[in-house]
Amino acid sequence: MNFLAHLYLGPQAAQPALGSVLGDFVKGPVAGLALPLAVREGVWLHRRIDVFTDQHPLVMRSKQRISPLRRRYAGILVDMYYDHLLARHWARFHSEPLADYSAGMYRHLLSQRALMPEHARRVIERMAEHDWLSSYAQLDNLHRAVDNLARRLTRENALPGGVAELEADYAGFESDFLAFMPAVKSFVAEESLRLPDAASMGTSST
Repeated sequence: MNFLAHLYLGPQAAQPALGSVLGDFVKGPVAGLALPLAVREGVWLHRRIDVFTDQHPLVMRSKQRISPLRRRYAGILVDMYYDHLLARHWARFHSEPLADYSAGMYRHLLSQRALMPEHARRVIERMAEHDWLSSYAQLDNLHRAVDNLARRLTRENALPGGVAELEADYAGFESDFLAFMPAVKSFVAEESLRLPDAASMGTSST
């Protein structure tokens, strides 16, 4: 799952929402992170969602839809495709318009710059500046995002033009995504109930 999906699936309060994003940027045991408890909870849930997602048969089926040319990057591409599909089908999942939801999340995240590692801060600021959360609903913007990611990788890669894979089998990816969302939502609801004990994160606020 990518940024929009992690924010949507995770707790909506400011600190755990930040953790939902920082899960892609911080490494090591959650208990050892120098972050407030609520942020660490968001990181923990992000990681649990990633494990569940990576192993789920519907997501694996989506990855198999990627051609051999780009199969090595199937995980990256499917994450981004699913954010696109969530944005496109947003009204099915949330009562608040996506533009309003995104603006609120940007405010939550940017108010916590002091807690962000430098690399994460730069990415989150670009996310807000260019409205990544809402803009992925449009395929042109998704094309641009994938191509920009390809340029940031240090090695030559097959990611440029990767949205063509989605366009070649849009109905298939869409079907996988719509079937997967109830499963991951149920998983998150269950994990959220056991989060404080499972995370073993102690009581410190930092």
